[in-house]
Amino acid sequence: MQYTLRMKTATLPSVRVQPALREEVQALLGEHETLSEFVETAVRENVQRRRNQLEFAARGIASLESAKRTDSYVEADAVLDTLVRKLNVAKLKRAAGKR
Repeated sequence: MQYTLRMKTATLPSVRVQPALREEVQALLGEHETLSEFVETAVRENVQRRRNQLEFAARGIASLESAKRTDSYVEADAVLDTLVRKLNVAKLKRAAGKR
């Protein structure tokens, strides 16, 4: 006799929405996509977005602490100048590609 271990599934709480929102969502569903799949995807994407936000904040705090420990800072103007140069290069490349 063979046994397989299966993880039980759980449900998320029901969410009450205005009928117009439900209709709009249903109108936007992909082919063969269910409302439940849409909601699950939305929840997964938001979980990932929030995880990314937390990780980003943690990296920023770690960087700040490192800068304070080593007394090694980069002036904001230097960072902005570099970003503006990169943006200008990207704009030139894009304009050249459209010709």
